[in-house]
Amino acid sequence: MKTKLCFFIFLVSNILLSQGPSNLIASNNFSFNNSRLLSNTIDTNGFEFELLDAGVNTKYSEIGSGFFRNKLIMVSSKKLGGLAKIDPNTNEAYKDLFCLNIDKNGALSLPLLFSRILNTRDSEDQLTFSPDQKTVYYTRSSKENSMEYKLYKAVLEEDSHGNWINEELLSINKANVSIENPFMSPRGDKLYFSSNMPESIGGYDLYVSNINTDGTLSTPENLGSSINTPSDEKYPSLSIDSKYLYFSSKGHNNMGGYDLFTSKILSSGYKAPRNMGNTINSKYDEVAYFLAAKNKGYVSSNRPNGKGGFDIYTATNDEIIQTIKGKVLDLETKIKLPNVLVILKDEEGNEISRQLTKANATYSFNVIPFESYSITTLKDGFKDGDFKFEATRGYNTSYTRDLELLTTEPVIAKVENEMRIVLENIYFDFNKWGVKEESFISLNKVVKVLKEHPKMKLVINAHTDNKGRDSYNLSLSKKRAASAVTYLINNGISKNRLQSKGYGEAKPKIDCKNDCTKENLQANRRVEFVILE
Repeated sequence: MKTKLCFFIFLVSNILLSQGPSNLIASNNFSFNNSRLLSNTIDTNGFEFELLDAGVNTKYSEIGSGFFRNKLIMVSSKKLGGLAKIDPNTNEAYKDLFCLNIDKNGALSLPLLFSRILNTRDSEDQLTFSPDQKTVYYTRSSKENSMEYKLYKAVLEEDSHGNWINEELLSINKANVSIENPFMSPRGDKLYFSSNMPESIGGYDLYVSNINTDGTLSTPENLGSSINTPSDEKYPSLSIDSKYLYFSSKGHNNMGGYDLFTSKILSSGYKAPRNMGNTINSKYDEVAYFLAAKNKGYVSSNRPNGKGGFDIYTATNDEIIQTIKGKVLDLETKIKLPNVLVILKDEEGNEISRQLTKANATYSFNVIPFESYSITTLKDGFKDGDFKFEATRGYNTSYTRDLELLTTEPVIAKVENEMRIVLENIYFDFNKWGVKEESFISLNKVVKVLKEHPKMKLVINAHTDNKGRDSYNLSLSKKRAASAVTYLINNGISKNRLQSKGYGEAKPKIDCKNDCTKENLQANRRVEFVILE
């Protein structure tokens, strides 16, 4: 029989919530050791969460379980009065799945039973949907052993109003093993879950299986000792861009009970987990962190002052703003270097952002707390720079780091049938002939060559682009060539060894006439150092 997406029995005279103690949902093995002390070493850790009651909490436990068609699915032991069956292991009713409306502020309302097909007289727990929301992986325990969950799969019947068909107990299930908290990656290619398999490092470890094209799962792979500890790890989820793993753990650097942790997913494995800080974690249990947007989601906690058991909270992270900034300088002279290409990369070498330094030679990038980066620099006449950087603070801040570059050695080579000192271009301000400070570095290379070869003589040829009048360009090029000669003389080179010539636009490197690109014009504006003897 087909069912509505959110099935709800509406009997006004008989609707009563089942009575029972507001215990934890014990099938998830949650506990809090009151003797455990709150760690003083964990601060905000780069997060600024605001937690608000999500609006649907009761004296029973409510735990979020992801999203379906713009609704939040939750697991709860509350039942309609006449249908309540008490689980002797938890002293609460067997759990069911509910769906909840979400308003624009993230508040939840109108909990309805999710599905008569997926909900049974046994306990249903966490579930997860494929990206197209036509396949569901879900967990269910039996009355014979309500503490042990098995993983199932079902598909949504085409054009139905919530009729889940082809229910299947998956082959990765094992006797005496509980599989819990499934979470499908946003790409739909991996299924993460928690399990107490015999090879687990702790009681419960996190695992991942690849999802085959037919929906079956590959052999589960333990996420390893960087994630799993001798304590329990549960409730895996991913960031929307799949770059970060979130999970709850009783291990690692912990404030108490289950804390939320995050780990960056690298091609080589998982980065050391980071506690998500004291604005979301407490000395109680925080579990089931699911993102609805980049910095907005839901978390469940059994902290005091709640309605009872576990409560669902909206969790909004006021993103920490950090920047790395500085100037790019020549290592030897400390001259500021404009027009340097500065590239920010993550710790695996993937480009995040790039920019060209302006006249003041500054750069600035936004960075994420406790992330590792490299900064690469590219500029003609300088060796490629590679600078490592780590954002080591957990609050709004700026890091300052100047990048100092090494120049390349000048090259003597044959170009267009003449011997030249080949180096990067010499720069002048627009319509001016005074050498710009950044080009002092290039001219110093010429000084070095001439001092190493005391008999060498040079002619310095200056060229312009074809913008403006021919006569003006010729005059400008002569003045620019003379300026370069003057710099060399002022730095110890005899004027008898130097000549200067200006050609204006008469000898373009690229003969583009009236159809020149910006790059063509730049190439034609040049200074050449031709060796005479």
